[in-house]
Amino acid sequence: MGATLKMLIDGALVDGESTLDVVNPATAKHYATVACASAAQADAAIAAAKKAQPAWAALPFKTRAEYLVKLADALDGKAEDLARSLVQEQGKPLPEAQAEIAYAAIFLRSFAAMELPVEVLQDDADLKVEMHYRPLGVVVGIAPWNFPVLIAFNKVAPAILLGNTMVLKPAPTTPVTTLMVGELAKEILPPGVLNIIVDRNDLGAHLTSHPDVAKVSFTGSTATGKKVAASAASSLKRLTLELGGNDAGVVLDDVDVKKVAKGVVDSAFMNAGQVCIALKRLYVADEIYDEMCDELAKLVSDLQYGDGLEQGVRVGPLQNEMQYKKAQAYLEHAANDGKIIAGGTTGDGEGYFIRPTVVRDIDDASPLVQEEQFAPILPVLRYSDVEEVIERANDTNLGLGGSVWSSSIDRAYDYAQRIDSGTVWINHHTHFAPHIPFGGSKESGIGVEFSTHGLSEFAQKSVISINRR
Repeated sequence: MGATLKMLIDGALVDGESTLDVVNPATAKHYATVACASAAQADAAIAAAKKAQPAWAALPFKTRAEYLVKLADALDGKAEDLARSLVQEQGKPLPEAQAEIAYAAIFLRSFAAMELPVEVLQDDADLKVEMHYRPLGVVVGIAPWNFPVLIAFNKVAPAILLGNTMVLKPAPTTPVTTLMVGELAKEILPPGVLNIIVDRNDLGAHLTSHPDVAKVSFTGSTATGKKVAASAASSLKRLTLELGGNDAGVVLDDVDVKKVAKGVVDSAFMNAGQVCIALKRLYVADEIYDEMCDELAKLVSDLQYGDGLEQGVRVGPLQNEMQYKKAQAYLEHAANDGKIIAGGTTGDGEGYFIRPTVVRDIDDASPLVQEEQFAPILPVLRYSDVEEVIERANDTNLGLGGSVWSSSIDRAYDYAQRIDSGTVWINHHTHFAPHIPFGGSKESGIGVEFSTHGLSEFAQKSVISINRR
């Protein structure tokens, strides 16, 4: 990629006070340069958003929705260029990158079709009481590196639809495609409505503690989420935190092993396992444990890994060097704590590759089971008592997602109600959609995203009570 990509501040594409080199994880080499903001430029972005917000909020709701549709149309028009850029900076296979860009446009259109009308809570001879949903003001959105475009615009869409304005900060390792969308947004949105800045992971606290910011929407690790919450506490900003997950899948003894194994692999190895709601630890009934392990080993050994731009690749590299080193440590735990039956080594080439890996005969106490590995490494654990395995599945400080697999929906439903997580799937895992609320329990987050429930988190809920007596 040639020229330095610029940031979007107050409707203009601007250079940073410095630049940032972006690495292609498939080669571990620099491939693009982007503008990088100073604290003063971050302040300028917030000031632009604050200035633009009253006029933006004054527009009819329908007009703001039309802007979202125009932005979705622009994404569709540049979808292939955006997808190929996404592969180069993030590493995921091209079909997954194409899906991410498509879903970003779908979410924009889906939010554009939502409304939060005035709710009449009481209407009688004595009182009329209404609930109104008003914009909060300036929203800071902080997006992660695993789905940098989809998650970013899952924040942008509800925030600006409700009349807020936004400062968006992509992860420093994946800013390229987001800045490309910023070039499109410049031609569509009024100045200041959406501002996009890039940092070196050094401006987060500056943004989240800024007195002119009313809300922070953050997606990332639980550890960083706690820092965001602490930073925002100084002014009691509204928060939405979508944090880590260590999703358990519980496979009952009555399943079709081949069918379930395919569903497990599709979830656990999507985006090289770098999905917050990926299936990260699998509990399998003793009666079918050996058969399930054999089938998983076969399927995973056949997964082609490599550069996401190469045809047929199902698993790309880890996104960055830090995550790659963490994954190497988890491979050591897999070798020491269990029996590796597929993969188990780093991949060929100079990129951040981990061969898709399955490990069996491993104990719950292993760090590979206790922690969110965020890598293409799946531990498979044995159980003999269903009551006990539900306790094991819930024995974590995280609770983003979980799943139960059975040939009996009624049987699975009974156990699904006892999984302590924000979402529980039956006979699938990782499904999400714009009309379905998404959030975590325990330390997996605060608040929800998606649907009108998520939309309302970008609003000040204001009651008007009229005395008719």
